[in-house]
Amino acid sequence: MDYIRDRESNIPFSLHDSRIMQIIINEKTLTLRLDRIFQYAGDEEKSYQGIIEFTKADIEECDIMLFNRPYGYDGEKSFTGESISLAEFNAKYPDAVFEIVTEGYSGYDTIFQGWIWQGENDPIFGIMRIWNTGDMIYRI
Repeated sequence: MDYIRDRESNIPFSLHDSRIMQIIINEKTLTLRLDRIFQYAGDEEKSYQGIIEFTKADIEECDIMLFNRPYGYDGEKSFTGESISLAEFNAKYPDAVFEIVTEGYSGYDTIFQGWIWQGENDPIFGIMRIWNTGDMIYRI
C-alpha cells in the first residue's frame, strides 16, 4: 500500500526508532529501505517493513553530516566531522544502518537525525538532509 505525505497535514506514520537499512539513489528518486515504519491509530501502534520514496529529489542537495564526537561539538561554533553526499556515504559505509531518532519536515526539506551503526563499532551521530519537490511516499 502506498501513502503520500501531504505537505499541509500530518500522516499517521512515524519513523522514530526506524532503521534505514539501505539508501538507493536513482536520477531523481531517493529510496530508503527501512526495517519498520510505525503507524498510530488511536491507542494502537502497528509497524510494517517498507520503503520511503522521495520523488523529484535534488540528489546533489542531499547529504549526511557525520559527527566525530557526540553531537559534534567541541566548544562554541565548532563542528568535528564531515559532510558527505549520499553516494559517498554508501561507498564509505556500505553496511551502515542509520537509526532515526528525530525526524523533521519543513517545506521541501526532510531531516533525519540519529545514530549510524556499522558492525561492532560505537555508533556515530549523523544528520541526513533530503531535498525533494515531489512526493514522499510510504510503501508498506
